[in-house]
Amino acid sequence: MKKIKVGAVSYLNTKPLLYGITRSQELMNQVELTEAYPAKIAAMLVADEIDAGLVPVAVIPRLKEWHIVSDYCIGAVNDVASVCLFSEVPFDNIEKVLLDYQSRTSVNLFKVLLKHYWKKDMVLEDAKENYISQITGTTAGVVIGDRALAQRKVSPYVYDLAGNWKHFTGLPFVFAAWISNKQLPADFINLFNQANSVGLNQLDAVIAENNHSNYNLREYYTHNISYVLDDEKRKGMNKFLELLQQL
Repeated sequence: MKKIKVGAVSYLNTKPLLYGITRSQELMNQVELTEAYPAKIAAMLVADEIDAGLVPVAVIPRLKEWHIVSDYCIGAVNDVASVCLFSEVPFDNIEKVLLDYQSRTSVNLFKVLLKHYWKKDMVLEDAKENYISQITGTTAGVVIGDRALAQRKVSPYVYDLAGNWKHFTGLPFVFAAWISNKQLPADFINLFNQANSVGLNQLDAVIAENNHSNYNLREYYTHNISYVLDDEKRKGMNKFLELLQQL
């Protein structure tokens, strides 16, 4: 049987979802799994190199066909902790912002907030690898994922993008969802959905496997990340996609 190609983000925030997926022999017999950073997985889905992926939702407008294939996502109802603008100076003194190359959604969320919420002009620059060391003086940076959790201990000013989105819209934010670029079998989707929930019900085991000194993972998995793709998150996602078209 031809395997279904699935892409997943390789950050700490995905570990509870991948825990059950990688432990389901029935599921893994049907799946060819690839892990990479968000923008890479999104590019693979657009290029039809994978059939489904946990991808930044900003990629949706670039897909000819798309289907949400799970009730789980990488979302936040308040501060997410791992998607932030970091700076050495207060917000009003920032002159330039380096934009993380690893995620389209986070960068576009910052652009949406800058235009519609903060309403401030700044020089925006697409960052290259190892750009975090350049976050100095009046140059700030959008940093995501595990590196953002580490940067929280370095930068004196931290502006959480999910928290500011909540202040702006009153809605939660969805950073990534399981999206396919074609119809997938219903039996596979049911099995895949069940596997997503396993790690969320066994967080002690997930945390034990992913010891992380920069941030309290229990806090991260239970208060910062919100994994269930409910109606409010769908509203937040649709609002973001609407504002994204206005950039």
